[in-house]
Amino acid sequence: MEQYFGENTPKLGFGLMRLPKLPSGKMDMEQVKQMVDLFMEAGLTYFDTAYVYDSGDSERAAKEALVDRYPRESFTLATKLCAWMGPHNEETAKQQFYTSLERTGAGYFDASVIIGTS
Repeated sequence: MEQYFGENTPKLGFGLMRLPKLPSGKMDMEQVKQMVDLFMEAGLTYFDTAYVYDSGDSERAAKEALVDRYPRESFTLATKLCAWMGPHNEETAKQQFYTSLERTGAGYFDASVIIGTS
């Protein structure tokens, strides 16, 4: 990863795909915050989310547990756009990207990848 983000970015990342939930099915944000805090306290700073993770709740969790609580320059945030779920043209792909930016409140992503079907 250092060729993309610099040698100071740790190689271990925090994937925000399957986050803990309460018995009601709602995301357990207090536990997610604790997990993010422990990760950051360990000196790890790379987080990954995607437009489709948990129907967008992953990105909302990234906002609440990370973006709203830590200076933006203190972590690296990557996202993925999923070609298999609908961005059949440039306009749709851009809309997914801008929706992800809005959900996370991050202002920018340090990396963005389009995932295909093969």
